[in-house]
Amino acid sequence: MAQQQNPGMANKGPSYGLSREVQGKIDRKYDPELEERLVQWIVAQCGAGVGRPEPGKLGFQTWLKDGCVLSELINTLHNGEKPIKKIQSSGMAFKQMEQVSQFLNAAEAYGVTKTDMFQTVDLWEGKDLAAVQRTLVALGSIAVTKNDGTYSGDPNWFFKKAQENRRDFSDDQMKEGKNVIGLQMGSNKGATQSGMTGYGRPRQIMS
Repeated sequence: MAQQQNPGMANKGPSYGLSREVQGKIDRKYDPELEERLVQWIVAQCGAGVGRPEPGKLGFQTWLKDGCVLSELINTLHNGEKPIKKIQSSGMAFKQMEQVSQFLNAAEAYGVTKTDMFQTVDLWEGKDLAAVQRTLVALGSIAVTKNDGTYSGDPNWFFKKAQENRRDFSDDQMKEGKNVIGLQMGSNKGATQSGMTGYGRPRQIMS
């Protein structure tokens, strides 16, 4: 059965067999509705100066590709000193990739986990724009969760991440929690060992 050519992939040249199938699956993960929400957030966060992309995956990629919008975004999420000191648009490929890499480093320092992080080529070569969306969603979720006054836009655009509240518990509560966990794991603390034997030893029959 012949596969239909995906119009969104026309600029990438022909791709055959397994690689075409894999790329198709990756492309299908890209969410146009999520794209709209992310654009709304980035514009709310950075201001109208960053412009807006043409609708669609290619427009989204082109908008973010040189790393400048992404760098502006991560800088707006910091009070005081900004993580990216120099944001400079350039037509040179390696300069654009360098700017994207600066964003990725700053995003990781902000709290985005490696598993949620896209690779520079995912954006720059359009290999996996769904991964780019995933990184931005993770970034937005952390920003909403931090609630430090830097987030702009509707907080309902992102889920709050689960936070550890260890410091909110007293020592007694922590000890009590550990006991509960121990019992759930089948702890035999406090149980008598009478009638039990070590491995490989004959069982004692008591009269």
